This record gives sequence, C-alpha cells and structure tokens, in this order.
Amino acid sequence: MAKLEILSFPDSRLRTRAKPVEHFNPALLKLIGDMKETMYAENGIGLAATQVNAHKQLLVLDVSETRDQCRVYINPQLLHSEGTETCEEGCLSVPGVYAEVSRARTVHVRAQNADGSWFEETVDGLNAVCLQHEMDHLEGILFVDYLSPLKRRMVQKKLEKQKRQAGQKAAVVL
Repeated sequence: MAKLEILSFPDSRLRTRAKPVEHFNPALLKLIGDMKETMYAENGIGLAATQVNAHKQLLVLDVSETRDQCRVYINPQLLHSEGTETCEEGCLSVPGVYAEVSRARTVHVRAQNADGSWFEETVDGLNAVCLQHEMDHLEGILFVDYLSPLKRRMVQKKLEKQKRQAGQKAAVVL
C-alpha cells in the first residue's frame, strides 16, 4: 500500500468527470487499498478517486468511531433521496476550509463492491452527507461549488495564502 497525493483546489484535475470502472482486477484492489491508507493517514472520512488523480467512479468512506468500517462504492448511482439536512463540511482537497452545505438527509444508492457485485443500500445522517460529497467529486463538483462566488473566491485566496506561507516556511527550514 502507498499513501497517494491528494489534489488541492483549485487544481483543474478535480473537475474531471470520472469514468465507470469496467475491470475488477488486482490494479483496482491496489488503488482501493492505497485510497484507504491515504484517507486514514489524512484523518478523512471519505475519499474519491478523482481526488488522487485516478478518474474512476470509485470512492471509499468510513464514518465509524473506530475507523475500521471502510465502505467501498464503485460506479455508485443515487436512486432516491429524501429530506434536507445542512451540516458543516470540509474536504481533503480544500484543507482547513469548512462551510455549511445542504444535502439530502437520506439517500438510496446502488453500487458495486471490490469484486464487482452490485448492492443497494439506504443511508442517512453523516453517511448520507459523506456519500453525496464523494459522489460529487466523481462528477467534478466540489463542496465549495455550493458556496456563493464571493465565498468561493475567499476560499481560493485563503488556500493560496496557505501555500505561500508553507513555501516560505520550507525555504526557512532548508
């Protein structure tokens, strides 16, 4: 397993629409394992393949307290949603930024698991929010797209400033 590089907003590769997974093979299993390792190493609760520059319809998530119940969704399809819930979201591709986003409270999804078998499930609460957030990534959509243009520009400026400061700190250390 290997920790993967996570793309950061506003990287244009985050806007790439993921392609369906057609081959369920050892390379896919390795990508799944690497994505899990990356998600856990970064203290995330979800990660879409698009975020690690692998543009496949694949995501992993684990919202459990014990961080040992990772779910894999391949070629996910949202079949039905109910209600609305607003909660504060963050994203590994938009580090240090959190914002209120409204999403469906309950979703019914159809997806494939790592061996290609189809399954359906209904999830709610944090599971539903996380699943919708990661499915958005597969369509090239980021949670900041739900913000006003002004707030989105503020987020971009904040991230640019963080990168500049990180570069200055690295220069001092060297």
